[in-house]
Amino acid sequence: MRIAMVSEHASPLAALGGPDAGGQNVYVAQLSRELARRGHHVTVYTRRDAPEPPDRVPFGPGVTVEHVPAGPPRAVPKDELPPHMPAFGAHLARRWSGRRPDVVHAHFWMSGTAALIGAREGGVPVVQTFHALGTVKRRHQGADDTSPPERIDVERRIGRECDRVLATCADEVFELAAMGVPPERTSVVPCGVDTEEFSPAASAGRADRRGPHRLLAIGRLVPRKGFDQAIAALAEIPGAELVVAGGPEPALLADDPEAARLRRLAGEHGVADRVRLLGAVPHERMPELIRGADLVLSTPRYEPFGIVPLEAMACGVPVVATGVGGHLDSVADRVTGRLVPPGDPGALARAVNELTGSPELLRRYGEAGRERVLARFSWERVADGAEQVYAQVVARHRVPTGAIR
Repeated sequence: MRIAMVSEHASPLAALGGPDAGGQNVYVAQLSRELARRGHHVTVYTRRDAPEPPDRVPFGPGVTVEHVPAGPPRAVPKDELPPHMPAFGAHLARRWSGRRPDVVHAHFWMSGTAALIGAREGGVPVVQTFHALGTVKRRHQGADDTSPPERIDVERRIGRECDRVLATCADEVFELAAMGVPPERTSVVPCGVDTEEFSPAASAGRADRRGPHRLLAIGRLVPRKGFDQAIAALAEIPGAELVVAGGPEPALLADDPEAARLRRLAGEHGVADRVRLLGAVPHERMPELIRGADLVLSTPRYEPFGIVPLEAMACGVPVVATGVGGHLDSVADRVTGRLVPPGDPGALARAVNELTGSPELLRRYGEAGRERVLARFSWERVADGAEQVYAQVVARHRVPTGAIR
């Protein structure tokens, strides 16, 4: 099968950790590689954001990344990219007029706009993964939401005009239904994790470490990640330290406003000596960092999916997470960890104290987490689900009556 991945701002070639580089980049890269291993031919179309790279770059056997000229060849914040999507879509239409792909998989709402334009003339079926929905972002961020005002209306139209929406969790299906996208047009295929890279066996980990219980939180230093809740909870968790990995390079932490806010909160709660901000941690060091923790905390106020709990469970480390978004699918409450209400440091502290007070519970939850990831969240399982959806839309494809302009 010839598969076109459209990922306008999230290139699989990008270095992770930038303002617009994260889980979507990993998803596109890993799914493309796994599909290619199965004999499919995958081309990833992403916007050219620098003049230097070639038009087409090999990305492992069976995968090519193509840089699309749409807008200036420099980095542009993703919220400023919508005006360039017609040019992106026109490029796709030209490329596909000669040799059409069997199926297009668009990632993020702007990619959906371009993909539908590109696929219109050739009658190519389009599968859409939103990765995040504007309705959820607006609900939680309010006036701080920087998304273009038309985003929600465009997402609604994409959901109705594409051949299938591939949601990453059940919560997203409910959100889409509330937007007017029928549930029967949606399939759930989760995000995944590399179960060889993230595994419990490659390091001695926490078993050989003495000292206080180590709680680990990972993510960009932005308020919605809820690190302030973990700091507040730490005041009620004696004998534990909190390590926060993410944000700018360590040398730049002193100038980061969110880092300053978190340090101030730690002082106000009397736990400044038990909180460490690491700044950016290279991806290759992340498995070892996770293995060295007693618990991983994932405390966002909202989370479209959330890769961190999967990485922790793959390493055999239990998770305490807020019961939001994809966490409701990935973390099995009282099996692989605990789910707590968002914005409730007391509930978070009680869950952590119960788990750290029982080595047997930590061991059992850690083993169950590894088993759950292998059964449901490996990239092999994700590719299984995506392949099934592709086959269905190719077999049942109908040319849409309209397309986004």
